[in-house]
Amino acid sequence: MWELYDALIEQIPDDITAAGIIVGNEITYVESSTGGAGIAPYRQYLERAPTITGNKIGMPLKELAECVKSWNFAEASIGNAAINAWYNHPDTAKRAGIDVPDRKRVQERLNDPFINSQNLVKGKMVCVVGHFPFIEELFAPVCDLRIVEWVPIEGDYPYSACEYLLPECDYAYLTCASIGDKSLPRLLELSENAKKVTLVGPATPLAAPLFDFGVDDLSGLVITDNALASRIISGAHSQRIYSAGQKVHYLKE
Repeated sequence: MWELYDALIEQIPDDITAAGIIVGNEITYVESSTGGAGIAPYRQYLERAPTITGNKIGMPLKELAECVKSWNFAEASIGNAAINAWYNHPDTAKRAGIDVPDRKRVQERLNDPFINSQNLVKGKMVCVVGHFPFIEELFAPVCDLRIVEWVPIEGDYPYSACEYLLPECDYAYLTCASIGDKSLPRLLELSENAKKVTLVGPATPLAAPLFDFGVDDLSGLVITDNALASRIISGAHSQRIYSAGQKVHYLKE
């Protein structure tokens, strides 16, 4: 059951350590000793006691990444963020062939998965797991849109509807929050008949191993301003986390 998570953790080098950890309000930040930074959300849910105690600063990043398997979702977000601190480091992303352009010359909208796939999904059945900003305005006019949410608002389907909606959809967009809550492996199984499956959100690992589990497009964030990102997560700055980096996508070859 842990194959997807083990595949992500396995490629993290053994000699990198955790240099900083911030558990903010619903989002966690981890910075590595090589300057990589990653974030991850966590569900506000009844938590079990943490299984790892003590100071995690200086812990091998690979060991810290094992926290992603925790059933304490805040603790799991530490592991998810540690994974991203490796894969979403600008240098790691560039070595994987991901275009991490100068923010000054690329508008964020060009790498937004919902904006750049409006023509692709036209007239198709689309299931979006996660109520992303502006999703109704972008998709509802052009496709048969179904939105699934952990805490649904009016018009959304509850999370259990994934079992019925994803097998019928032409295109699936899955929230990166599904990594920490452990629903991602099942969501990918349910989406296996979709023409394209996109994992979406700033905590999406830009990790090629995910392509082996049914993902076709990784839409994530490369943090390029660690100081700003840490201030945003700690609540000291009111900007969106995207202000601290560059939105990118990584397509399966």
